[in-house]
Order: sequence, then C-alpha cells, then structure tokens
Amino acid sequence: MSLLPSATEIVCALGLEDRLVGISHSCDYPERIANRPRLTRPRASLEGLSSGEIDTAVRAALRDYGSVYEIDIDGLKALEPDLILTQGICDVCAVPESQVIASIVGTQILTLDAHDLAAILSSIRDVGCATGAVQEAEDCVADMERRIGAVRAKVASRPRPRVLALEWLDPPYVPGHWVPELIAAAGGDLLAGIARRPSYRMDWADLRAFEPDVVLIMPCGFDLEETRQEAKRYHEPLRMLGGRQEILDASSYFSRSGPRVVDGLEILAEAFAAPSPP
Repeated sequence: MSLLPSATEIVCALGLEDRLVGISHSCDYPERIANRPRLTRPRASLEGLSSGEIDTAVRAALRDYGSVYEIDIDGLKALEPDLILTQGICDVCAVPESQVIASIVGTQILTLDAHDLAAILSSIRDVGCATGAVQEAEDCVADMERRIGAVRAKVASRPRPRVLALEWLDPPYVPGHWVPELIAAAGGDLLAGIARRPSYRMDWADLRAFEPDVVLIMPCGFDLEETRQEAKRYHEPLRMLGGRQEILDASSYFSRSGPRVVDGLEILAEAFAAPSPP
C-alpha cells in the first residue's frame, strides 16, 4: 500500500503495480492505478483554491485536528497490506509516518524521507529491497543516473541564467530539498533556496531585489493548468519580479521524490536554453 504519490510512482516503475492494493487520495500517476482503493482524504476540500486559501485551510486543519489528512483505518486494515509506504518529510504534502504508525500495528512500514537527489535514488533502492525487486531498482537508478549525467554534460558550457524559483505564491516560498540541485544540474544559477533544507518564506519586496533572468513558477502540488491559473491570480507581483516566466507542472516533475524528477531536470535544461526576451 502506498500513501505517497512518489512511492506509487516508484512501485509502478519497478513493475510492481499488480501488488499495489491501496493508494492515497493524491496518487494519480500512472493513470492505470486510478481504480485502486483510496485510503486517505484531506480534512477540507482544496479543489480550485488559490495558494493563499490553501495556506489558510491547511493552518486551520493543523490547529483544529493536528493533521491535514484523514486515514481510512477500517479500509486499510481490511486490505491487510504486508508493506505500507509513507513519508516523514512534510506533514502538509502527504500523510506523515507518525499518523500511519499511530493507526496501524503489525504491518511493515517503509518511510521514504528523500531530501536530495541521492536520497531519491536510495528510496528507489529501498523499495526494491523491501519488495524483492532489487535488480529492477538498480536498473531504474542506473537509467536515471545516465540521464542526469547527460543533462550535466549538455549544459556544462552554457551561460548560467540567474534563476528565481517559487514553490508557493501566497505567501511566497523559495525551494529546498532536491529542487535547488535540479536547477543547478540543469544549468541555472539559483538566487534563493537551499538544497537539502526545507523551502522557506520570503517577502515579495526581497524577491524583486534579485533581478532574475528566469522566474520558475512551480507551486508545490499544482499541475500545469492549476499553475497557469495561479500565475494569473498573482500576475502583478510576479510581473514586478522581472525576468522570463516559466510555468511548470510541479505536481508531476518537481514536488514528488520519484523517478520523474529526471523528466523535471530535462524540462529545466530546455527552459534555461530558451532565449530571454530583450
């Protein structure tokens, strides 16, 4: 059972989807797993909300309930999983390990806490070890490492644009964990954000002072259409930052610590190669 979208993607990348008996409310890739039982749900509907409205709803859930999500305990127990995949990196992004442990006794729990690219690769190996798919995991990791190396070689001689990345817009947050690594590997010079550390909040006035060449708009958990709508909502403060804007599908390629971060790396490398407007 996977209570984490990136873990679901890892399971499927290793060819194990036939063993997947349950998923979280936010697991949506690959599409063929959409019919699996969903064992979690947010305490408040976040559908169609702006980042500011989501921020308010999340804070209210943490204040009132101590958690953002509910687990279907009865449904989970009825499925009798041998292994539950969860995470401990962010209580807002997905069901945290502590909530799962408090609910389930006697089932193996594997917590995936990737803070950087190396740890994402290790997570894939960990899932492989836990499921008996060791060679499949090694093959997946080898392919990812090959693609990462190819991007690094491709961008090595390029000019490095000054990059500002926004993982949330209201309030604005700059990236942490693996995203700064992706930006650097893709040939960008990140102006704010720290690898292997949580993302952190900044003020719009401070962000304007950076004068970036490229602004990456990549709200955590938003797909491409949601990000487009969010960029429209905050058009004016984004315009004041200057630079060329790139609208990104963070949910698919940047927010999740799974195999598709390499797709995200390749997307960034192409974005940074595009000419900036005069």
